[in-house]
Amino acid sequence: MADRNYSSTLTDPDEPPEDTAAFEDKTIRCIGCSDDFVWSAGEQLFYAQKDLLNPPKRCKPCKQAKTRRLADIAIAHATGKKQRVDVRTQCANCSKSTTVPFFPSQGRPVYCRECYLVIKNGHANGANA
Repeated sequence: MADRNYSSTLTDPDEPPEDTAAFEDKTIRCIGCSDDFVWSAGEQLFYAQKDLLNPPKRCKPCKQAKTRRLADIAIAHATGKKQRVDVRTQCANCSKSTTVPFFPSQGRPVYCRECYLVIKNGHANGANA
């Protein structure tokens, strides 16, 4: 039986499979935390190789948090149990760190208890006037 040498068909692991010079690092603003993160040329190359058209929207910590949230929701649906959720976030009014019992919607402000009560009472007073 002839010994086949398959190494000629494999690419050199030290060389990138495509030219990364076509890509440059890009700074993107995360939709979860509004922090800037870098989408590296290597990550862009990976996206191109997988035919992924859209750039990432979330930084890695926010993406991991979203993945955990979705897993928790799936477990809750599968078991039929309502699980208490405590999500750590930042108040849109005073920037204080706070915990809320729900998953904040994208693009909607979340307030700490003190700011929420002030805003709620302010709107109630304005509606009665």
